[in-house]
Amino acid sequence: MEPTECPSEITATEAFQLLQQTPPRALVIDVREPYEVQICQLAGARHIPMRQIPAQLDQLPKDQHMLIMCHHGSRSQVVTGFLRSQGFAKVSNIAGGINAWAMEIDPTLARY
Repeated sequence: MEPTECPSEITATEAFQLLQQTPPRALVIDVREPYEVQICQLAGARHIPMRQIPAQLDQLPKDQHMLIMCHHGSRSQVVTGFLRSQGFAKVSNIAGGINAWAMEIDPTLARY
């Protein structure tokens, strides 16, 4: 995707479709707290708690589409806006977070 084609928010289903491509067209950044990740997580997602994002900006890819995920989508929406304000154009929030992922994609994920 070109930067202009990266919407600020996508559905869990759209995110899943990006991740199913070979090679995957996106990277999931999970901004939930460690205790939340212990409850359920997506295989292959990179876990960076929300409060640690500013300190790790130099470790995030500017050339890869990043999909930001939290529990319901509020924290990840804030992180998406922050990253875009820092020059990361290829960033999208996963609307509904891992809760939506559990409902739409993988019902085996524990919900909390």
